[in-house]
Amino acid sequence: MKRNIIFAIALLLTFIGGCKEPDELLPSVSREGINSITATFPDGTGEFTGTIVEGTNEIVIPIPYYFPVSSNNRVTEEMISNMRVRANLDDNVTVSPPLLYMDLSKDNVITVNDQLGEEHKYIVRGEIRKSSECQIKEFSLPELGLTGVINESKKTISLVAIGELEPALADVTLSYHATISPDPREEALDYNEEVELTVTAHDGVTRNVYTVKKEVPEKLPYGIRSGSAKLMFAKQLKADVGITVDHLTGGMAVTDEYVVLNTRNQNSIYLDAKSGEKVGEIELGSAKGNLTNFYSTADRAGNILICNLAPNDGAFRIWKVASVSDTPELMIEWDGGVAVGRKMSVQGDINGDAIITAPILDYGQQFARWTISGGVLASQTPEIVTMSGLEKGWTTNVDIVHTSGSDVNSDYFVASYSDNTFAWVDGSTNEVSSKLESISVNYIQNAVDFVEFNNAQYTTVNWVNSFTWGAADMVWLLDVSSEANFTGNLASGTCPAVVWETPLNTYGPNAISGGVANANGTGDVALKVSDDGFYLYLYFMFTNGYVVGYQFDCIDM
Repeated sequence: MKRNIIFAIALLLTFIGGCKEPDELLPSVSREGINSITATFPDGTGEFTGTIVEGTNEIVIPIPYYFPVSSNNRVTEEMISNMRVRANLDDNVTVSPPLLYMDLSKDNVITVNDQLGEEHKYIVRGEIRKSSECQIKEFSLPELGLTGVINESKKTISLVAIGELEPALADVTLSYHATISPDPREEALDYNEEVELTVTAHDGVTRNVYTVKKEVPEKLPYGIRSGSAKLMFAKQLKADVGITVDHLTGGMAVTDEYVVLNTRNQNSIYLDAKSGEKVGEIELGSAKGNLTNFYSTADRAGNILICNLAPNDGAFRIWKVASVSDTPELMIEWDGGVAVGRKMSVQGDINGDAIITAPILDYGQQFARWTISGGVLASQTPEIVTMSGLEKGWTTNVDIVHTSGSDVNSDYFVASYSDNTFAWVDGSTNEVSSKLESISVNYIQNAVDFVEFNNAQYTTVNWVNSFTWGAADMVWLLDVSSEANFTGNLASGTCPAVVWETPLNTYGPNAISGGVANANGTGDVALKVSDDGFYLYLYFMFTNGYVVGYQFDCIDM
């Protein structure tokens, strides 16, 4: 006979004067030394815990009507006629007959002998129950590009929208086997006025009424809402997006509506920014080539920038693409005679004020910088900026982004290899003012972005694994509103600026069955703020792996 030994709580409480009765303090099934009874199917799946029916000696073990609960696999009485049963007992407490297998489709009498030698009889039985859960887990109007903000405590769903809304079908995720009325998935409802949706649990008894209303909720005074991170999509570049070549997808441009993936010598594929579904391709024309459309990014207004690799492809060139339906237009051509073009960043709006940076890949600490004011490029020839403070320079893996689109003296962030540090640089002196601890030389960081959101400042950085062994392929989101928090180590979790990070080794090629190692060690990150200022979007991509979108918000719940 097997027994699980735990604290002798019942006996202790019996002799402690002035305390509450044991039944008031112990769990609902804990009486006379028996603390819990659990049952599983014979193969060990499932775990169902019994409770004592108040005022009786009956222990009922509820078993879901469907198992797994997400399936339509009906549980029958025959299926529960041979269940594995365990009891959790206090010290020196026994139960007979010995528990091992039990027919929970009928009543089973057990005898518990407590620590005082007294016998207590219980009737144990199972009960197949329909679920009483009736929640709306997710609510969105894809046609209108709106995602409902669910406040479960108030049973409200807020649609952050300004202006008149057209009737639209909804995407709704409910508790398993619950129903909804009216069903917004089948009936296009008018959300300009409040709409009430009744969710009924599978048991047909339990109900919740949600009110969907168009409104502008209150914002938190600062930053993103803790716990608001929501995975919108994670798509494999090859299996889901349809990119058939390995190693050549290294750049990503994000607009309000699309995530644009740059694959060398191919037209750029653009995905829906909320669902990750492929929408179409950008015809690159003469800007397409193995060394021509080498990398891409986008400004805050959604203008897509594409650059070539110089001097391998001659002079360094940057094309602009105003929208996914436009063709590339040459914007910058500079014959600087230096290695440049593996990464490029832009801060601001090229139709207004913007700063474009492109690292020079010569083991030093230099980068080219172009400025745009009032939509006018200052010069085809960039300013060559020399910074200092890194122990080593960089080679082919580095990215630099300013914190302002108009002030060349603004601070900037540098993610580089082989220095292997994430650095905060003083834009006035071009000296590193703070940096995180170095990462392992086995992993590569080569992408960074920066954005201001809800009175806070955020940056994001990647770590790339270029091997078939080991684990990296991570992205971090850091609050850099205070430089004092920009310290410590990302890997060990000692950087106080970190507000969110991806799970380890989940989105790189090593997480894909049969995935091809990211031989070039490339990837990309991008931050985007919604026009209404309520949402911050983080997108990232690992070459040969996944392209991923996460949503954060600043809504005061």
